[in-house]
Amino acid sequence: MPNNLKKNFSITLLVLAVNLISVYFFFRIDLTQDKKYSLSEATENMLQNLSGPVQVNVYLDGDDLPGGFERLKKAIEETLVEFKIEGGKNLNYQFINPYAQSTEEKRNALFKELIDKGMQPTNIYENVGGKKSENLIFPYATVSYEDKEKVVLLLKSNQAADAQTKLNQAYENVEYTLASTIKKLTNTEKKKIGLLTEFTSLKPINFAGLITSLQENYDLFIINATQSPTFEGLDALILPKPDRTIDDSTKFKIDQYIMSGGKALFFVDGLNVDTMGLEGSFAKPLDINMDDMFFKYGLRINKNIIKDGLNAAVIPLVVGNMGDRPNIQPVPFRYFPLINNFGDSPITKNLDMVYAKFSADIDVVNKNDGLVKTPLLKTSEYTKVLNAPALITYNEARSDTDQAEYNKGVKTIAYLVSGEFSSLFANSFSSSGILKKSPQTQIMVCSDGDIIVNEVDKKSGNPFPLGFDKLSQHQFGNQDFVMNTIDYMLNENGLIASKNKSVEIRPLDKLKTRDERNKWQLINTILPLSLLALIGFVRFYIIRKKYSLK
Repeated sequence: MPNNLKKNFSITLLVLAVNLISVYFFFRIDLTQDKKYSLSEATENMLQNLSGPVQVNVYLDGDDLPGGFERLKKAIEETLVEFKIEGGKNLNYQFINPYAQSTEEKRNALFKELIDKGMQPTNIYENVGGKKSENLIFPYATVSYEDKEKVVLLLKSNQAADAQTKLNQAYENVEYTLASTIKKLTNTEKKKIGLLTEFTSLKPINFAGLITSLQENYDLFIINATQSPTFEGLDALILPKPDRTIDDSTKFKIDQYIMSGGKALFFVDGLNVDTMGLEGSFAKPLDINMDDMFFKYGLRINKNIIKDGLNAAVIPLVVGNMGDRPNIQPVPFRYFPLINNFGDSPITKNLDMVYAKFSADIDVVNKNDGLVKTPLLKTSEYTKVLNAPALITYNEARSDTDQAEYNKGVKTIAYLVSGEFSSLFANSFSSSGILKKSPQTQIMVCSDGDIIVNEVDKKSGNPFPLGFDKLSQHQFGNQDFVMNTIDYMLNENGLIASKNKSVEIRPLDKLKTRDERNKWQLINTILPLSLLALIGFVRFYIIRKKYSLK
């Protein structure tokens, strides 16, 4: 057999062998620096164990998407390709361009259908070549499983950030946003959450946003501490904005629940602020009989209120008259800080601002107790602290803020505490049978009960969504903060780990792209053609020399 024929036959056999092996041994390697094509282990496991077909429809599509949205669309598509590889026949997806309808009537009908489902379009303004254009895009997807469907916002980010950062945060959130939605739809075994509401004077409608969110993902139980001998069987316990004294019996049950490995979330105010008027009201220390327990767990909620001189929500206030009518304007109210400073945790990564009211600060005590205290929510560095009794008045919003007074630095209003806890009752006289030490578990303490309280529409009597500000018409990140915290605490190695993915922004140097534009265009055009011509010439020369007659 001639050598050339042997060589070709060997190559053919090698190619066939590689293809046969690849049928049975499939693998892919992600060589990108930020591992943008890699899914978390929890996401892979969830997709590999889907019990039925899941359909994902993405509406962020179109021929003329702006650069940042085109990049986000590409990230979604890349993620769904990875989902399809892991989910196989049980995961299907498609991109739907709302504008690609055969008639204008059909397009308008689709727009109405999407809006009726809660997908509010985003206006995109562009100025290309001196021509201004305005387009509507739908940065949403729907995830369907059996007879259930959920709408997914794909543009989740911190709305205080600049446009490029918001799009990058949405890029980083794609895997968790889609995977967590699929998990919620396909999950058949819901964990149990207990809400201990008998120690708050607020009505259930004030927690409607929280209750609705919890019921979508968990089995929710309203707990009566008097009738419940223990809190065993619950996966997590929430104490929402208590303003009544918690009796020792209930406190003991909470302590022993944590000692048995239970997870607990406490939303407790430092001061009690009564209904306010223009003349104000005195905020008094709030004692719910939990200070010693928090101290034992390594934290102290101080009896004060923080004013944030940099980030604050606005309230409508009469600032004067306009003719014979009062002039009402939105004015920053420093007692309502907008939390935009977060600790290093998957819980708060890429979280939108959190709307807080009358927050106290939290101190870390007993730093050598072996517990890990992770700050979650922090104010800006420009703060002023008012100790009890503090006079709170709306009229303060009329005056200008003197930044020199706001010199108390960053204050933390929420901590996640992890580790092995010691019981408050370990050294009591009747400690026999008492659990004195917990296994590895977690609690979250937030010194602002209003973070989980929703407003109620005075006209209709219906509750607003959790974190919704009716003045700005913006829904802040309160709901995401609570749900992320519960998800993290109940699934320590779960899907929320995918939020650790970071995609670095690598922007082009604007000055260089402006000044050296022609040079690089010339290089990118001529250099490849020159190299191709050189390779062709060298190859021609070698062949000619090899086969030329001697």
